[in-house]
Amino acid sequence: MISFNVPPYCGNEKEYVGQAIDNHKICGDGEFTKKCSKWIEEKTGTEKALLTTSCTHATEMAALLCDIQPGDEIIMPSYTFVSTADAFVLRGAKVVFVDIRPDTMNIDETKIEAAITKKTKAIVPVHYAGVACEMDTIMDIARRYNLLVIEDAAQAVMSTYKGKALGTIGDYGCYSFHETKNYSMGEGGALLIKNADMIEYAEVLREKGTNRSKFFRGQIDKYTWVNYGSSYLPSELNAAYLWAELEMADEINKNRLQSWNHYYNGLQELAEKGNIELPVVPEGCVHNAHMFYIKAKDLEERTRLIAYMKENGIGCVFHYIPLHSAPAGRKFGRFHGEDQYTTKESERLMRLPMYYGLKPEDVEKVIETIKNFYK
Repeated sequence: MISFNVPPYCGNEKEYVGQAIDNHKICGDGEFTKKCSKWIEEKTGTEKALLTTSCTHATEMAALLCDIQPGDEIIMPSYTFVSTADAFVLRGAKVVFVDIRPDTMNIDETKIEAAITKKTKAIVPVHYAGVACEMDTIMDIARRYNLLVIEDAAQAVMSTYKGKALGTIGDYGCYSFHETKNYSMGEGGALLIKNADMIEYAEVLREKGTNRSKFFRGQIDKYTWVNYGSSYLPSELNAAYLWAELEMADEINKNRLQSWNHYYNGLQELAEKGNIELPVVPEGCVHNAHMFYIKAKDLEERTRLIAYMKENGIGCVFHYIPLHSAPAGRKFGRFHGEDQYTTKESERLMRLPMYYGLKPEDVEKVIETIKNFYK
């Protein structure tokens, strides 16, 4: 059986987790948390990176830092994971969905401006498959309408747009280190902060509303409750696991890109015949091979293809059900404009096995099995 996903494992994870245990420091903000945060800051150029318990919590923190209030409106694509919307719905905001581009499956930047009202507070672009949204246009709209931008870069660690790391272009960026991501700590994430003035506020939020971070830096002699907050700080055990992968991030990235390119080249013939469509990476975007997907003709064909792959011992999956069609999506949001591509394209998309250490012969078997289906 070729699994759809295998969580990354590089070899030093057990040793580092053991070191954290031996150091008698297994709650957050120890040596490994600091190493991971520093790596993100140096790799991306962000002003501050704070490890969190999940990308969901990173997005919730961003919503709090943006002071999202009941009645505010947040513009985002419907083709995304529920966490993108949940973070703002929890604050009482209304989610306004707009259509996606069929080439990248990202938010259609040309549809955003028409969805803006007096209640609009923020735009949340989602970098699907680690391929950047059209950020120049989005940032220009945000500047003209005085809106905040929170990048859902859950899938985009090591991806760039015109040389800038995804997650660092907007006001806040949110990373995921879930077991399905390129770099993992089991469950976990990170919040990237652009404005240095917001760092102290973010640290207080993350530490249950206390100024504990300043205390541990020796800036104050005792810490206390200074604002509202929650426990968004991950365990040092999780950070130790993640550090083993960040140390080898370039190797993991290279390995995944080799698998991605193998798929792309091997399936080109089917794409040229019109049987399937392949992913598109626009000029100026450098992706991280987070996933490889193909698009079948329609939902019925995709359903048959997934079943055929399973019969042949290959795990393939479809992705999101568009949020606007879900019960909570109808309750907490609305779709602005026409759903020209969101539903139609989501019903065609199928993800292929993709993980660090995927064997070339397994990639070849996936390619040949897809070809046999279309024979």
